[in-house]
Amino acid sequence: MLLNKRLFLIFILLFSSLQLQARSLPAFADLVEENGKAVVNISTRQKTQGNDPWNQLRKEFGNEFHIPEGSPFGELFKRFLGGRGSAPRPPSEPSSLGSGFIISEDGYIITNHHVVAGADEILVRLSDKRELSAKIIGSDETSDIALLKVDANNLPVVNIGTSENLRVGEWVLAIGSPFGFDHSATAGIVSAKGRSLPSANYVAFIQTDVAINPGNSGGPLFNLDGDVVGINSQIYSRTGGFMGLSFSIPIEVAMEVVSQIKKTGSVHRGWLGVYIQEI
Repeated sequence: MLLNKRLFLIFILLFSSLQLQARSLPAFADLVEENGKAVVNISTRQKTQGNDPWNQLRKEFGNEFHIPEGSPFGELFKRFLGGRGSAPRPPSEPSSLGSGFIISEDGYIITNHHVVAGADEILVRLSDKRELSAKIIGSDETSDIALLKVDANNLPVVNIGTSENLRVGEWVLAIGSPFGFDHSATAGIVSAKGRSLPSANYVAFIQTDVAINPGNSGGPLFNLDGDVVGINSQIYSRTGGFMGLSFSIPIEVAMEVVSQIKKTGSVHRGWLGVYIQEI
């Protein structure tokens, strides 16, 4: 009898600990339902130029050879590279390139600069499947932030939070359109803060292990309170696929860029000039 009581007590303790562990795991369903409406899919259309190898060479090397257009040497290069070119191709169909999120009811949207760079047309698809044409209000390559505007009102918006209070190990959630699959949610933890990358010296990234794939760029990173704390920007990978190293731009950086774009149309940064001489 005593043995049975002990076994029963052990079972109760184990069951209670499992319940506590289950309660400690975050529930993301409500967060996704409340905030997913303000996340958008972004696709672009870019006019495709003729398939002229000479033009391609000039584009890639910046006319490093200093050969004027129409010169005999230029014609020689064209023939060597495979002909005199082809007829211009028609504009390509829109392709899903990234994500974004709505920050105002009248249609301001934040995304990454690299999502819309070079685009001639931008199409935004909302959570209710409406497709709206967007224009670029301003874009900053250095911070990889772009501000778009669609002609609409009473749109759902995200809550802007702060990344300063994020702690390493804290749960975070990303919503975006990886490979064009709208409103896909992935979760993970903050792996580190203040990360610097060779490709972006001006941004101290939030590193997470949230699954980020092509199409997630420009989408929001949420904390468990449902506030946007970052913008998913890039991954580190040796294969081109997700390897558990994702990097997000702190929301403070993005909002400062947005503020300057709204005021002046561009971003201005201070700089320090230093001249070294012998003493």
